[in-house]
Amino acid sequence: MDEIIKIIENEDKKNPLTDEKIASILNINREEVTQYRLLNSIPDSRERRKPYLYEDAKKILREDKDISDRKFTKRLNDLGYDISRFAASQVKKEILNSELIVADNVKDDDGKDDEINRESDFMSFKEIIGHDGSLKTQISQAKAAILYPPHGLHTLLLGPSGVGKSQLAEAMYEFALESGRLKAGSPFIVFNCADYADNPQLLMSQLFGYVKGAFTGAESSKAGLVEKADGGILFLDEVHRLPSEGQEILFFLLDKGKFRRLGETDSERQANIMLIAATTENPESSLLLTFRRRIPMVIELPPISERPHTERFEIIKFFFKKEAFRINKPIKLKPDALRALMLYDCPGNIGQMRSDIQVACARGFLKTLDSRDGEITINLADLPNHVRMGLLKVSKREPYIEEYSDKDIIIYPNKVSKLLPKEDRYILPDEIYQFIEDRFTELKNDGLKTDEIYKIVGSQVESELKKFANDIRTKNFVSKKELKEIVGEKILYAVEEAIDIAKENYKNIKDNLFYALAIHLSAAYERVKSGKSIFNPQLESVRREYLREYVVAKKMVEKINKILDIELTDDEVGFVAMYLRTFSASEGGNKGNVAVIVLTHGHVACGMADVANKLLGVNIAHGIEMALDESPEDALLRTIEVVKKVNEGKGCIILVDMGSLITFGEIITKRTGIPTRTIGRVDTVMVLEAVRRAILPDATIDEIADALDENKSYVGHVEGVKDSNKLPKAIVTICITGEGTALKIKKYIEDKIPEIKNGLKIIPVGLFSERELDAEINRIRSKNNIQAFVGTIDPKISDIPYISVEEIMNGEGLKRLKKLVNMDVVGESRLKEVLDDDLILFDVDVSMKSDAIDKMAYMLEEKGYVDEKFILSVYKRESMGATWMKGGIAIPHGDTKYVTKPAIAIAKLKEPIYWEGDFKTDLIFMLALKEDAKDYMLDLYKVLSNEAILKDLEKAKSKEEIKEIIIRNTIPSN
Repeated sequence: MDEIIKIIENEDKKNPLTDEKIASILNINREEVTQYRLLNSIPDSRERRKPYLYEDAKKILREDKDISDRKFTKRLNDLGYDISRFAASQVKKEILNSELIVADNVKDDDGKDDEINRESDFMSFKEIIGHDGSLKTQISQAKAAILYPPHGLHTLLLGPSGVGKSQLAEAMYEFALESGRLKAGSPFIVFNCADYADNPQLLMSQLFGYVKGAFTGAESSKAGLVEKADGGILFLDEVHRLPSEGQEILFFLLDKGKFRRLGETDSERQANIMLIAATTENPESSLLLTFRRRIPMVIELPPISERPHTERFEIIKFFFKKEAFRINKPIKLKPDALRALMLYDCPGNIGQMRSDIQVACARGFLKTLDSRDGEITINLADLPNHVRMGLLKVSKREPYIEEYSDKDIIIYPNKVSKLLPKEDRYILPDEIYQFIEDRFTELKNDGLKTDEIYKIVGSQVESELKKFANDIRTKNFVSKKELKEIVGEKILYAVEEAIDIAKENYKNIKDNLFYALAIHLSAAYERVKSGKSIFNPQLESVRREYLREYVVAKKMVEKINKILDIELTDDEVGFVAMYLRTFSASEGGNKGNVAVIVLTHGHVACGMADVANKLLGVNIAHGIEMALDESPEDALLRTIEVVKKVNEGKGCIILVDMGSLITFGEIITKRTGIPTRTIGRVDTVMVLEAVRRAILPDATIDEIADALDENKSYVGHVEGVKDSNKLPKAIVTICITGEGTALKIKKYIEDKIPEIKNGLKIIPVGLFSERELDAEINRIRSKNNIQAFVGTIDPKISDIPYISVEEIMNGEGLKRLKKLVNMDVVGESRLKEVLDDDLILFDVDVSMKSDAIDKMAYMLEEKGYVDEKFILSVYKRESMGATWMKGGIAIPHGDTKYVTKPAIAIAKLKEPIYWEGDFKTDLIFMLALKEDAKDYMLDLYKVLSNEAILKDLEKAKSKEEIKEIIIRNTIPSN
């Protein structure tokens, strides 16, 4: 830092050095220079030159404001500025068109330039207490961010809740208008990501808009807030609540100026915005690296405990002025009350202080209603209890406290300028004082004594104020307004009408029925409209056992059919009856539910489970979060414990975020005997759907899993089979038309791969119905470890691969079969298929982790192995937790859905770089593999977990040698 400052102090003021040139002089990375400079509020080269350049430019323009761009540029060059004609013309235009100066030789009596509206005279930041004190650096950063050409710097505001991040964002917008950076009327769009945090789809639709049909209820296209902010500023509060997908889209917008509405695939839209984002969290753990890299200006605001006492006093006075103006009466603040406010801990910072002061003013106002006092007196007793505790902090008392609290302070109701932004969660409604007055009069007329009225009204006011003092965004249920965005207005209306029928017949209908039925009906409506049938396997038992619920449900469905103009059948009546049974608080024992377990890498599982539980008012979903560097065995043991704990006798649905975890269910069932179904993908909607189905009284684990994943390709189904590893290996050949064809397939395989008979048996199956086929396969599995199905029909059992007859006949199927049963050609490494000479980089010169990731991911993209979204998914994985192995190897990887052709890229670095914390690496394996890459991973693990092989790789002198070492050590033994 000292070297950077020294260089800047001695640079040519008319041609300051760029960050890149400074980095070159010091032989460090440019990003380091930029980071140090921003952290210490040092302007960039343009801003450092600006005072000198603009002063000289003004002098030239005062002599001749009609000077041509060419002559103007030459004059500046003659003065020593290295500036192009284009840049000079922009300076000229800005000076003549802005309000920063008057170009027509207007002088005052002293002969000085009459420069009106100079930056120092702007009012934008002067309303912020501390703008010329503890927040001086932050205000300088904010100004620099707005003034940075051409459109300002995207900015991230950091700091705990209530420190004034929203206020600073609004002041930055006002400054942009005053300084001429934004035209009058330019938009300032405010959006709090926490308002929709439990509903990522709704959040994304609010932010980016959507096209008609993008989701259920999207009956017409709608512009999002990004479009509305075009040409202005978009302020995203609590940006850490924006899901990673939203951060990726926002990253693309900041990077390219382009975005798409939800559901839009054919075209891209453009928006020119300056982003101001705010968060209370550590950005390194809550925001994607790619997103953070596009926000160069970071401004951190201090908590109130770190602000000087003079500013705290001004803040207290200001809030009392606000209340005096609202009530239209003077407020007298007693010394002890002021002492407490000056000394107490205020974890909610400025926002909470305002709330606490409002509590005191509401209580003081109540006391004046039965007297003719012309002013409101605030005593110590009027403050909330936690504020009064401030007086006990004797050790904190300083002489300055007495300066402010040795006599009464009277605040008069003069109008004050705004301090907080328009949307502030701590601002109480103006009606609160009217409520106090009306309630006091009402109780007075009822004959209550003044003391009794104080207790009653005071208690009600206290309760009301606490609601506002707490975070009002913490909800147990999604609001009907939000639900309407998900399911559509027509379905919402139909459900409301149906619920009215239910309430006519049941006294104890739970609120949760509304949400469960709305989501269920939305899915049913989509099925009917798309021509899909609805089948309820429990219909007969529902008719038999839930006769009362069935009769009421039939009336409800008739009403729904009429409103939606559809024909829901008796199967749907059965489902509605099951919901009624669940949510009517009727008597009868609970048979238990299927448990839902969400297992993911990173910190998302518990959040998704919590949303589903709160929305539907149950506790069926359970989240398990797995660190990326956690061993699968450790995660498995934790999952087994959870399964044992939550199983209610019906088994567990396990939703996982990576195909490699699909085997967990089978292992858990083998070890515990508890039935499981595993599904290899997960999102909030899927968890919600799983829980919704699991709460139905007679739902089975198979019905739920089959409904969640109709193609079953990612579903693992285990019912308590024996340890298959101890059973003889087998291949099953299948033909639905008869066993004769299955026998022919068996013979063909044995002819083409004669040695296959030595290692396993081939069992032909020919059946006429799917039910018989399932039963026969279960019988075979109980006695054999099935390696593959070959034939004319796919039984769709997720953990056993299927090879068609066509594949067998063209030779590809035989290769797959050999690989599956470990009969690969001796001397051939499987990794040869995913290792390409062009994907191995040797002696790479990079200094940062992000540079290495960019280089390798773009290489994979250029050569057609991955698409453009792969790199973002790599950063997304890294943000959850760094991907590295104990042997000193980094293994970054992206989402399998962005892989077009499986490959492994390798980079041997010239010098080790920091990957995460103190961990350094000089050998990186970037994995671009698909879900079925188990064999590749096993072979790669043999390489990366072997110290001897790693030492050989460290000594390798070329990329050819690296590949040779890997291939040599992964050749299968005879």
